[in-house]
Amino acid sequence: MAVSDIDTRLLRHFVAVAQELHFGRAAARLFVAQQALSRDVARLERELGVRLFDRTTRRVTLTAPGERLLAHATELLARHDAMLAELRDTTRPLLVDVMHDRSTAQRVLDAARPLAPGAELEARFHGGCDAAVRALLAHRVDVVFGRLSGVRATLPADLTRRPVRLEPLGLMVLDDDPLARHDTIPMALIRGRTIDTSGGNPEAPEWTGLGAELVGEHGGTVAPDHHPGMAAVAAAPPEETAHHIRSTGWPVLAKTDAAPIPGTVVRPLTDPVPLYPWTMAHRDTLRHPGVDALHRALDRLMPAEGWLDPPAGAWLPAIDR
Repeated sequence: MAVSDIDTRLLRHFVAVAQELHFGRAAARLFVAQQALSRDVARLERELGVRLFDRTTRRVTLTAPGERLLAHATELLARHDAMLAELRDTTRPLLVDVMHDRSTAQRVLDAARPLAPGAELEARFHGGCDAAVRALLAHRVDVVFGRLSGVRATLPADLTRRPVRLEPLGLMVLDDDPLARHDTIPMALIRGRTIDTSGGNPEAPEWTGLGAELVGEHGGTVAPDHHPGMAAVAAAPPEETAHHIRSTGWPVLAKTDAAPIPGTVVRPLTDPVPLYPWTMAHRDTLRHPGVDALHRALDRLMPAEGWLDPPAGAWLPAIDR
């Protein structure tokens, strides 16, 4: 095979290993098996006739030819992706993950649709930012919303990120819970209480991590990771969610846009006000009228509703501060 015929997939896999300098991390980033990744790198080395990496049981380093190839491969792949993005049919639907119904992201999508009447914008509901980012990496969605700082997936370098909102959080409690008597719930009142920080979705680390940090700092106890019924609650109808809360008695950390659940109320948390940081993200090379509409919708919504104006003394996870 001529060098000019090298598969771009081999170059992508080489670049991932060269950037991570670890085959396991690179494989996880690419969502491929480590054994398959090693085979691809070995194949590329055979086709080029050079050794690209020095490998020991403890470390992986680039050789001099590997260093030279990395610079060229990175530029080549960037040009390749930009070319495909420019040629891609912009009349196809733009797939936007809004996490869940009634979310901040859903509001942005609803506001964007009238601004792009000739484009189709379709919502997707992965239920968490980590899952949405994995779908973005696999090209199953185009735009994601959520707390990017808390996801497990490795974020690509060619990602446009736009801060969207610092959303105040609350507690969903049974309507006969003593906490329901308060119009707002000071954080001091969670001391000694067990709080469900999963919202019924333990597969959203960007959310559960925030909740665990918040509850731990204010003297509460995080509910067990996999208490009975949790996985089912993530996709359950409101009545079953209410039953779950009543059976455990644990208040649930919730966004203020949480859908009404029979037998429960959502009360804002205060002193301090905990915030969930929303970000919109898509690849730099994405060209679609729907993307422009999303940005224009944000241009209107954010200043009008003060989405990035936190209250005095608000709380954010340490990594987001």
